[in-house]
Amino acid sequence: MILLDTDILTLWLTGHSVVGRHVLEISDLVAITVISRIELLRGRFDFLLKADDGARIQVAQARLDQTERQLAGLAVVPFDAGSAAEFDRLRQVKKLKQIGRADLLIACMAMAHRATLVTRNLRRFRQISGRMMENWAD
Repeated sequence: MILLDTDILTLWLTGHSVVGRHVLEISDLVAITVISRIELLRGRFDFLLKADDGARIQVAQARLDQTERQLAGLAVVPFDAGSAAEFDRLRQVKKLKQIGRADLLIACMAMAHRATLVTRNLRRFRQISGRMMENWAD
C-alpha cells in the first residue's frame, strides 16, 4: 500500500505532473489516511468560514465541493488498533515530541499497515525508523 501524506495529496489534487505520473504508474493501492482527509477538509472549511464577501464564499464552497468529490474516489485508511498501538509506542520516544501530532499519527498508520509513505517531509519522518518513504514531488 502507498499512503500519500497531506502535502503530496494536495499536489496531486492540484495537478502536479510528477506526482500524477507516479500515481498512474504505481500498481499498488494508493490511499490516504483519515488524518490527511481531515487536514484537507479543515482547510476548505476554514476558507469558507473566513471568506469576507459573498463572492469569496461562493469560491470557497465550489472548492469544498470539488475537494469532497476528489476525496470520494480515494481509499481512506482509518486510525485502527494497530495504529493506536504504534502511537502509544512512539509517543514515549522523547525525540519524536518535535514532530507534529498529525505527522506522528500519519507515521503510525503507515507503520501499522506496512505502507510506503509518500511525503515531501523526509527529514521529519526519518526520525521514525521502520518505515519506507519516498518523495514523489522533488
